Amino acid sequence: MSVTLDHNDVLKLLPDRNADSHKGDYGRILLLCGSIGYTGAAALAAMGALRSGAGLVYVGVPESIYAIEAVKLTEAIVFPLPDDNGMLSEKSIDKISSLLPKMNAVLIGPGLGCCPGTIAVTKYVLSAFKNTVILDADGINVIAQHKDVLRSRTSTTILTPHPGEFSRLYSGDKTGIFAADELSADLGVITVLKGHETVIADGTTSYINKTGNPGMAVGGSGDVLAGIITSLVGQGMSPIDACACGVWLHGAAGDLCAENIGQYGMLPTDIINVLPRLMK
Repeated sequence: MSVTLDHNDVLKLLPDRNADSHKGDYGRILLLCGSIGYTGAAALAAMGALRSGAGLVYVGVPESIYAIEAVKLTEAIVFPLPDDNGMLSEKSIDKISSLLPKMNAVLIGPGLGCCPGTIAVTKYVLSAFKNTVILDADGINVIAQHKDVLRSRTSTTILTPHPGEFSRLYSGDKTGIFAADELSADLGVITVLKGHETVIADGTTSYINKTGNPGMAVGGSGDVLAGIITSLVGQGMSPIDACACGVWLHGAAGDLCAENIGQYGMLPTDIINVLPRLMK
């Protein structure tokens, strides 16, 4: 049986904001994103996380694009990591390992690129981190040939594939929510299969999302969603609720943009800017 959320459901599930709280109460999250030519992905994921309430957002990027990201992101904690030809190298694991114990959630993938270094980093985080890992975009692509790493995890993993990325993970004959359920059960993950009426499944519980519109079919939209989900997990929501609420908020923000400016020319930054209106 699948569930569909509405706005009231989402508001009830969102974490409370207490009067005597501080930034550390709303999650410390680490984003490993970006490469030469894909600087926007890291910035969009980080802003999606910040606009959806994350308290502290750390963004680790290849050293060669650090200056660009530091200018783009004034509210996040951006830091350089060793790289190889503009993508993360295996040498970045030392710095990442020192940060992991402080983190509530880690996102790997937007704009990351596929190379030996990014494979090594992704496999290391999945093996070493004891909280939830979100894999998006190239995070999914680099792990597609190493699915046993996912099966061996004892902590939660969230995958957010579009249909092309999903096809690299799933070779069965089912479609839609049935395929997402089967993949989740096989790999022990939560699957957010993006598309018209995005489905969220963990092998037991499933959601079908009704928000969103074709104006959101633009590069960078998925990076924003990955940041939102990571933010909500970091703030203490259960991973399955964070996925369902994150997808609803992302789509509803797109619907609000479509209403105000139309579907043509809608940008991921427009979605980011209206997110807070849906969370009050």
